[in-house]
Amino acid sequence: MSTITVKDGTEIYYKDWGTGQPIVFHHGWPLSADDWDAQMMFFLKQGYRVIAHDRRGHGRSGQSSEGNNMETYAADVAELTAALDLKDAIHIGHSTGGGEVIRYAAKYGKARVAKAIIISAVTPIMIKNEANPDGVPLSVFDEIREGTGFNRAQYFYDFPIPFYGWNREGKTVQEGIKHNWWRQGMMGSVLAHYEGIKAFSESDFTEDLKSLDIPVLVLHGEDDQIVPYNQAPKAAKLLKNGKLISYPGFPHGMPTTEADTINKDILEFLKA
Repeated sequence: MSTITVKDGTEIYYKDWGTGQPIVFHHGWPLSADDWDAQMMFFLKQGYRVIAHDRRGHGRSGQSSEGNNMETYAADVAELTAALDLKDAIHIGHSTGGGEVIRYAAKYGKARVAKAIIISAVTPIMIKNEANPDGVPLSVFDEIREGTGFNRAQYFYDFPIPFYGWNREGKTVQEGIKHNWWRQGMMGSVLAHYEGIKAFSESDFTEDLKSLDIPVLVLHGEDDQIVPYNQAPKAAKLLKNGKLISYPGFPHGMPTTEADTINKDILEFLKA
């Protein structure tokens, strides 16, 4: 396997295929680089170099007991991009990975990142507080913590239903996708997944978004049951050079279930 060892000794697994301008994919909680199969294959065939890593504590990466927070996630990406000497790179993040992209680009990537795309992203901040009164209540994240930390196998088996919008009228569960989601989740560390809930729900990316000058494409489904759609226009408004595309009826996991549409819109943005 291809891995790097970051400064605290944690191994970070990655895939690196092809040549050309690099695209780096950042997965969502609690998944792995495998969640990007539909994009990795598509953009590889378009002539790009495609790279995806498993976040620490996820997939095939090391299950460290420390560093399960957004600051360390971004620092790990900085070490990976330096090790691979990636320049003029495009960074694409889904959900938690969208936050990771924005934090990395703002803090570490200004000399290395050409464009960014965030999909169903947790930016600018998810949790409800005084500054974000229409956010998601803490009790929702506490329920996710309880299910993840102490009933993970069953909780992760059920979680793909709202994730992909299969609880909506007329929708049918795609069993292969459901089992693949569960497989990816169960590969990771229960501790990393438990602590990662705080990372994706309470990290504030407001200043990161404001600081970016690069073109950033914001994609979000209007029927997202995991990260509410209202996140997307708020994030786009904070960007100096942001573009928002919304999709009526699309779920949180739209890069998988709606890959043809998502890939086409990303490619158009990259070629603009």
